[in-house]
Amino acid sequence: MTSYTQLYLEETHIVLDQIDPGVVERLARELAGVRNRGGRLFILGVGGSAGHASHAVNDFRKICGFEAYSPGDNVSELTARVNDEGWDTCFSNWLSCSRLNKTDGLLIFSVGGGNLERNVSVNLVRSIELARRVGAKVFGIVGRDGGFTAVAADACIVIPPLFDDRITPHTEGLCAILWHLLVTHPALMKNANKWETIQEWVASEGDQSTCEESGELVAVGESGNREALGEQPRQVRVSEISPGPYRPHIKS
Repeated sequence: MTSYTQLYLEETHIVLDQIDPGVVERLARELAGVRNRGGRLFILGVGGSAGHASHAVNDFRKICGFEAYSPGDNVSELTARVNDEGWDTCFSNWLSCSRLNKTDGLLIFSVGGGNLERNVSVNLVRSIELARRVGAKVFGIVGRDGGFTAVAADACIVIPPLFDDRITPHTEGLCAILWHLLVTHPALMKNANKWETIQEWVASEGDQSTCEESGELVAVGESGNREALGEQPRQVRVSEISPGPYRPHIKS
C-alpha cells in the first residue's frame, strides 16, 4: 500500500512537471528589470503566504541586492491599519504610504490569487488595482485558477490545482521552491549563499586543524555521534565528531 508520504511526494512531482519553465524564466527577467532600473519590490501574502513573503524579502535583499519589503514585517502598522481602516485596504494603504510608483514591482504569493466577487483576499485585489493605476509591475506565484492576480499580472506562475484534497499545501509548498529558484536565478542572484561558499570533507582521523580553522560548534550526544538519541547533548567542535572530523575549507 502506498503511504501518505509516497503519495504526497508523487503528487508534488506531477504538479512540478506541469509548471512551464518559460513562465518562470520570464518572471525572473521581469523581476531583474525592476531591480536594475532602481525599483523596489513589495511582496504580499496572507496566512502562510505572509510567512513566505517575509522570508522572500530577506532573500531578495541579501542574495539579489534587491530593495524589498513586506507589510507583515511591521505587525504594529499592519494591525493598526486593519483595526482602523479595514482589512480590504490594509495592504493598499501601506503601499500608498510607501509611495508605490511605476518603477516598483508587486509580487503576490497566494493560493487563490484574490477574488473580489467571492470576497476572498480582497486586500490583494485592492493592492493590485493600485499597482496598475500607478504603473507598477505586478507579478505572482499563485494556485487554483490564479484569481485576480493571474488576470492582472505582467508575469505570473500558476501552480496547477491537480489534487483537490491538497491544493493549499501543494501551492504553498511549491511557492517556496519557486521563489528560492528565483533568488538563485543567474538573472537575479548577486551574492553567494553562505554554505555554497564552503566545501566539507572528512579529514584524516585525529586531525585537529578543523577545530582551529572553523571553530564550528554542533550539538551531539556524549558518545560523539550527531544522532545519539537519548543522550545528554553537549556542544563539541566539528573535529570531535565520529567517525572523523569535518574540515571546512573556504573556496577562494
